[in-house]
Amino acid sequence: MNGLSVHQLQFIFGLLGNIISFLVFLAPMPTFWTIYKKKTSEGFQSIPYVVALMSAMLLLYYAALKTNAYLLVSINSFGCVIEVIYIALYLFYAPKKQKIFTLKLFIIFNLGFSGVMVGGTMFFLHGMKRTNAVGWICAAFNLSVFASPLSIMKRVITTKSVEYMPFSLSFFLTLSATMWFFYGFFIKDLFIALPNVVGFLLGMVQMIMYMIYKDSKGKVEEKLEEGAKFCEEDDQTLSIVKTQSETKEINMAETNHYKIHE
Repeated sequence: MNGLSVHQLQFIFGLLGNIISFLVFLAPMPTFWTIYKKKTSEGFQSIPYVVALMSAMLLLYYAALKTNAYLLVSINSFGCVIEVIYIALYLFYAPKKQKIFTLKLFIIFNLGFSGVMVGGTMFFLHGMKRTNAVGWICAAFNLSVFASPLSIMKRVITTKSVEYMPFSLSFFLTLSATMWFFYGFFIKDLFIALPNVVGFLLGMVQMIMYMIYKDSKGKVEEKLEEGAKFCEEDDQTLSIVKTQSETKEINMAETNHYKIHE
């Protein structure tokens, strides 16, 4: 890689970032397949998808303000489309309470805040001031995207189950953060590089947690097994009582039959 120019390195890491981010955006598909099969999104959270859409929208706006940022434009355009699809599917299968909560988040962040931010920066700021302001906002929301699984991580620790924290998503987020960090480093863009350092660290923590809890039985699963075992024992007890009762009735019938013929 010593023979490669800075511009070539920018393109390579930007392209790798696009490919891996594409896989990151597709990583929740098994989750939505599970939701489709269960016909409910209960147990899953919509926050990561709402925040991810917000981040993609902001980065798309940031890329439009910069020059020659077509690698950012391409992946974030796809991100906006796929996250809207995820949110629509979530809303379709969500219970009423979660549906209302998700709609509120979508209206406040994806419509309200983004509209105010775009309008405000376009009206009040110009040139590099506008670009830098949007860059800082993007950095903050990128941190939110990487930090959004923290609630899932807490749930993993509480339930000792990794059901709602797919390893593939954590792995690709870590890999994506690595690629975009180097892309930001080579184009000397702090707003791209800095959040991905945090993304890499959080991704590593998630993968370590997955390895710790992947073979553990969740508390819910243990309770279900205990309940099933209790029911099985109950069935066995009832069966024994029933058998004893039937044996007693047969013996009584035989005794009565013998007495009648005495």
